[in-house]
Amino acid sequence: MRSSDWIPPKREDLLAMAVRWLEYGGENYVAWNIPQAAFTKLEAAQLAAKNANDVPKGSRNAMTNATLKTAFAELTAQMRDMKKRYFYEPPLTATDFAALGLKTKNTTVTVVPPPTIPVEGDLNFPAPGIVDMKNIRPYGTHTADKSEHGVRIYYGIMGEPDENDLFRMSRRPQTGFDLPHSVFTRRKSYRFSFPRASGKEIFFCLRYENSKGEAGPWGTMISAFVP
Repeated sequence: MRSSDWIPPKREDLLAMAVRWLEYGGENYVAWNIPQAAFTKLEAAQLAAKNANDVPKGSRNAMTNATLKTAFAELTAQMRDMKKRYFYEPPLTATDFAALGLKTKNTTVTVVPPPTIPVEGDLNFPAPGIVDMKNIRPYGTHTADKSEHGVRIYYGIMGEPDENDLFRMSRRPQTGFDLPHSVFTRRKSYRFSFPRASGKEIFFCLRYENSKGEAGPWGTMISAFVP
């Protein structure tokens, strides 16, 4: 069972939760629009699981262990089905969910602000026409947080335009806004391939974006010559 699941990892705790559902839910099933038959099936599954679990460990064998596994699988299935079908807010309240040993869904929207930290990276040239942006990281001693969802790398190469308009920059860029192209990445490195730009000067400027695409401040302009 997953630790993040609402199903208790221990069998004894699952049995106790089932008893809580039967007792508290049994008092409210009419108001919650839950059929009596659903509680009847849950009660039968809980009893079968309890009886199988009550067999002393020293007396268990392959058959009793198989019965135990099957009984708890059925109890788990019954509880998942009941929760999926009938446990909604409303008609249940937060108090009801607490009484059943469950948590209400968190409906609070977490607002992630635009990034406030600049970003920087290092250039590496592993082969002709290849430029790697490596070690992408928050500037200085800052630590990234949730607003730093990813990095948009703006870039441009000085020279006359080719058929792909790759070299359309005709003046040296002053800010990231002057760079004509960009890519977005959530990785710590990104590889660029410029097979027809060897010897030309390339410029990069990076900035963080949150999950909504809202951008943070520009990092330092980085320039080099494509090998």
